[in-house]
Amino acid sequence: MHPSKYYLYEQSVQSPNWQVEYLPQFHKELTGKNAYSFREDFCGSGKIACEWVKQGKKFHATGLDLDTEVLRYARTVNRAKLKPKEQARVEFLKSNVLVPTRKKFDMIGAFNFSFYDFHDRKTLLKYAQSTLKSLNSKGTLFLELAGGPDFLIPSSEAKTFSLPGYGRIKKVWEQHHYDPITHLSDYAIHFQLKDGSWLNDAFTYHWRIWSIHEVRDTLEQAGYSKTAVIWDPTEHDDDFDFAEVAETKPFWVAYVVGVKK
Repeated sequence: MHPSKYYLYEQSVQSPNWQVEYLPQFHKELTGKNAYSFREDFCGSGKIACEWVKQGKKFHATGLDLDTEVLRYARTVNRAKLKPKEQARVEFLKSNVLVPTRKKFDMIGAFNFSFYDFHDRKTLLKYAQSTLKSLNSKGTLFLELAGGPDFLIPSSEAKTFSLPGYGRIKKVWEQHHYDPITHLSDYAIHFQLKDGSWLNDAFTYHWRIWSIHEVRDTLEQAGYSKTAVIWDPTEHDDDFDFAEVAETKPFWVAYVVGVKK
């Protein structure tokens, strides 16, 4: 039996333990408050939301996505692995992130560059306004971005990793032509399994590559009281910190944070 493509993605791309451990620390530094409720936008398999509720009985999470298939996986696989009391504190909803939720949260996150699905400023602004209405007072929005010259040139990068029960897996990240006028580019993830078979185009993305400056401007226009940038100068997860200036890098990952009054 072949592993689910969602499981392959979780094992080769995501870092939920890091995000659950460190991002709330930045939230507290910005707001002076602990974060207990969390909304994972574009949640996919909901791995981060499930990791969030493991922290204790005060912690609740909601995952939003429009893909029925991946939401089913989130509920029947990841949520099902939690303890019964943890399961009761996490929910997954088929919901458009452009529409504010009635429930309000201490933190909202859009990770793995998922908001790059928004291709124009008007839609990005609508998302920023929606998240602002969905946050508690002194709530925070975390948006994960990537950029740099190496993120924009056509290329292919292969990495292998071991998956218990499935052996060695090859993940191939493929980048296509970047349009400097529209800022649009296509990306894909392929997997080669131990038996030599391929999951071609397991995940495909048609992204608008946003700059940090554009995103901060949009959040401020939406009404966020302040914004901050969390930057990694060394490409080691433990080194992320607040920054207002940075050295140019061939490839970078950063977070833009919006803070509600």
